[in-house]
Amino acid sequence: MTDIALAGRSIRVLGLTIALGGLLVVVDTTVTAVALPAIVAGLHTSLPAAQWVTIGYLLGLVSVIPLAGWAVERFGARRVYLTAMIVFTVLSLLAGLAWDVVSLAFFRFVQGLGGGLLTPVGTAIGLRATPREARGRLMSLLALPLAIGPVFGPPLAGWLTDAGSWRWIFLINVPIGLLALAVCRRVLPKDQPLAVVRSIDLPGLALLSGGAVAVVLGGTLLERSLGWLGLLAAGIGMLAVFVRRARRVPEPLVDLRMLEHRPFRAGLGVMACFAAAYFGTMSVLPLFVQGVGGDGVARAGLLVLPQAVVVAVFAQAGTRLIDRIPPRRIVLTGTTLGTAGAIALGTAMATDAGYPWLVAAAMVLAAGSGATLLPAMTVATRDLDHDQTPRGITLLTLANQLASATGGAAVAVSLSLLVSARAPEAGGVGGMLALEPAAREALRPELAAAVGAAYVIPALLLAASTLIAFRALRPVARRG
Repeated sequence: MTDIALAGRSIRVLGLTIALGGLLVVVDTTVTAVALPAIVAGLHTSLPAAQWVTIGYLLGLVSVIPLAGWAVERFGARRVYLTAMIVFTVLSLLAGLAWDVVSLAFFRFVQGLGGGLLTPVGTAIGLRATPREARGRLMSLLALPLAIGPVFGPPLAGWLTDAGSWRWIFLINVPIGLLALAVCRRVLPKDQPLAVVRSIDLPGLALLSGGAVAVVLGGTLLERSLGWLGLLAAGIGMLAVFVRRARRVPEPLVDLRMLEHRPFRAGLGVMACFAAAYFGTMSVLPLFVQGVGGDGVARAGLLVLPQAVVVAVFAQAGTRLIDRIPPRRIVLTGTTLGTAGAIALGTAMATDAGYPWLVAAAMVLAAGSGATLLPAMTVATRDLDHDQTPRGITLLTLANQLASATGGAAVAVSLSLLVSARAPEAGGVGGMLALEPAAREALRPELAAAVGAAYVIPALLLAASTLIAFRALRPVARRG
């Protein structure tokens, strides 16, 4: 067997190993939404209290990401990854054994701390160990969790809850986590921490983690009440202060000097705009199916399934081709498809064109996502050196999480305002889901127009990502 074949096999094994950890994290982001009614009944609590089981996990994820780059430098990437996997697995066990909703929410928060390190640290490990010319192949494997996790999670949670108990949506992580831990110990390359490690900027950590938590929390709760807008604004303000501070202190927690690297800056800009639009609208199609069409969760899940297949196919193709053809062509194709898909999807909803048209438009948007997000990350990171990689991945992951939360908040607020303005009789988004069939049918044109119009902001963000890709990813002309 040739050296190239051995390298290819090694990259495939490493990529799939890291992807398994990423899949655990992504699936656990989605499973509790389906199991919330069972959690409410099982722990004798209220729905608002049970929703903190999901919110706590998200807060844990985002609050620990700023420490990823420093932790890799201080302890070594392999050690940090294995520790994070242990924390995630042990806390999954404790979550499955929780005795009330407070303990469950707390265990989920700590579980999120472990999960928040798995993705950026695992990606850094993979990129460090992979030659530049093969990094697209690696990223195609790391794209698998994003493609199948959001679709695989809810059906799995429903089956486990119906067949056993809501506790199994957490307990199932234990054998999988132990398996992943054993495989990681054998596969992940050994490394050493840096001899000289920068000190932790504690004020910067307070500003960055506090601001990130406030943005995610405010954006998540904004759908319930516009009163949470102040918390979202405070979080954005703290992040702005952090950016100003990071440009002045000698050793900032997140190195914003990475933005001086043109491909990195371009990839981050494309990713942030696209992620805000794409992940911000993920709940809109299921909401249309249930609130406007009056169909159940099963139908909504079935209509979303083709998107997962398309994302997986285009992510695999895009990230593999990026090693062979100019990345600008791939990313521009993705952002253009995404923009066209969002416009088509919003138009199909607003005109109530029917489910076949909705699915077709959603597949175009999904194709754009597959051809944009991971290829843009590859563009941003493939020229980083060994020491820059964990810092770059930390900044990209944090920007992606914050953009997704902010995009989700923008879509939620606009959707709430549009439904209230176009169909005040519905009683808001929550009331729309609870309408009687006759009332829903009478309001259907107004409801469809309101939900479809929620795609205006995402379409503008996707158009912005296209403009960034067009201008910033141009090849630099050489002089002389």
